Amino acid sequence: MHSVTKVVILNWNGREHLSRFLPTVVANTPQEVEVIVADNGSTDDSCDFLQEQFPTVRVIRLDRNYGFAEGYNRALQQVEADYYVLLNSDVETPAGWLPPLIRMMEQYPEIAGLAPKVRSFTDRSMFEYAGASGGFIDALGYPFCRGRILSVVEQDRGQYDDVRDVFWASGAALVFRAEAFHALGGFDPDFFAHMEEIDLCWRAQLVGYRIAVQPASCVYHLGGGTLSVNNPHKTYLNFRNNLAMLYKNLSKGRLWPTLLVRMLLDGLAAMAYLLQGKPMLFKAVFRAHRDFYRNFSSLRKKRRSIQSALIRKSEYIYSGSILLRYLFGRKYFGNLL
Repeated sequence: MHSVTKVVILNWNGREHLSRFLPTVVANTPQEVEVIVADNGSTDDSCDFLQEQFPTVRVIRLDRNYGFAEGYNRALQQVEADYYVLLNSDVETPAGWLPPLIRMMEQYPEIAGLAPKVRSFTDRSMFEYAGASGGFIDALGYPFCRGRILSVVEQDRGQYDDVRDVFWASGAALVFRAEAFHALGGFDPDFFAHMEEIDLCWRAQLVGYRIAVQPASCVYHLGGGTLSVNNPHKTYLNFRNNLAMLYKNLSKGRLWPTLLVRMLLDGLAAMAYLLQGKPMLFKAVFRAHRDFYRNFSSLRKKRRSIQSALIRKSEYIYSGSILLRYLFGRKYFGNLL
């Protein structure tokens, strides 16, 4: 019996991205793999464009914009497959991109999530910020990648081409085992967008699954297509969701020491925004903390559920501080140890 794989692209007012990138997905995805676009209540002409230009592509229409997390949750309830391939609408997929990923998923049933290598679409020799060659977090919850530490992105010279377990796989291009996705309850809908894939990968590891990267597959991501780095809403989501993720998933002994340090560092980050003349980002950090406290009741219930199902602690949290390593000049993944 052959496994069923389906590629699902979440779209919101992304007609330009679809016209630019969807042709490579359709052309370079094996014929037996269905390509689906889940439309998140777009108000542009995305759906009409798809119907006219890509009649073979199935369109799932959601009634409004549910964000990345709940948008995918609702769409994937309507998709029957063994493996979901979640793909951003601004990702170019070259020939042969998918088979190495599916072969690895079939070979290792304990892998819940798998990432390809992600390079920059605009500078194709460079890793892409959002995924590079597999993701990690440090002891304080700051994400980084093999190929990207904070804002420093490396050139891909093949230095991270080994297959290995990682902590998280980028939602820009993510293969996830359908059975595991639904057993875990999918993405946390309260995240809306940003860090929901890190949270999902963390929860998967806590119940015994593995997360891995397969660099034999490489895709090219434009990135930054929805919210810019200086967008206050993006800043708000990143700070709020990071705190929520730590609260839900950290072990009892590490929870409050970690959160206390993060609260101090987040306050320093807010002050830095203010000194840089970015008062809206300053306010976004404090709104994130305010809403983290406001959501404490629901977060406590989620934490109880996650911790009660705990099988093992994740082995791939970096024990040091990325911020400190960065300040001392260690700006490349290969120099961290």
